[in-house]
Amino acid sequence: MSEPSDAIATITDGAFFTVPRRLPRGPHGLSREEVRAIQAERLMIAYTELVAARGVHAVGVGDVVGRSGMSRSAFYDCYGDLAACADAAYQRFIEVLVTEMTARLAAADVSTDLPVVLGAYLGALQRDLVVARAFQLEFDAAGPVARERRRTALTAIATVLRAEHLKLAADDDSLDPDLGLEVFLGAVYAVRQLASDRLDTDDPDLLGLEPKLSGWLTRSLRR
Repeated sequence: MSEPSDAIATITDGAFFTVPRRLPRGPHGLSREEVRAIQAERLMIAYTELVAARGVHAVGVGDVVGRSGMSRSAFYDCYGDLAACADAAYQRFIEVLVTEMTARLAAADVSTDLPVVLGAYLGALQRDLVVARAFQLEFDAAGPVARERRRTALTAIATVLRAEHLKLAADDDSLDPDLGLEVFLGAVYAVRQLASDRLDTDDPDLLGLEPKLSGWLTRSLRR
């Protein structure tokens, strides 16, 4: 038996998704594209909340339609199928994470200010534990397309980290210039897994991971 709708946790407005205003019943002056964007956002939010609560394989189109308040015709106007809705929502999750981390990287010395970079990642997850649980924890079971998207995103982050490290190593003899991409990718995966495991607890303190991880990772970049 499914849980009542009000027992399902809601996303944090403005963290990864923005809850759009309700469409008025009468004339509203919005273009078809504006209406579709509102509907698409509501459907992604509903999908995310349901996945966080039930797991990826226990959510169907009817569930998403019911929670979003949209019609089935609106759903299929926005997304060809459930997989398309899932992919759009997951893509939003990745885009926000990568944007926040790369913005911090641009203003930080990755080899000495690693807490800033880790804080960007862990802080983004902490701000919306519903979205974090849906896509960091539950979505690993979504299939090969989702896993490939995850690998691509994590490899991109590791590549940026390594490039910044090599740039700094040219002027700092204490830094190891011979660390391959696999080293940085391993660190990224380790942090992700530790965050995922902490998300799988009743009261996940993700930011509490930062001090110990920062010390370990900072030391690992040196000779």
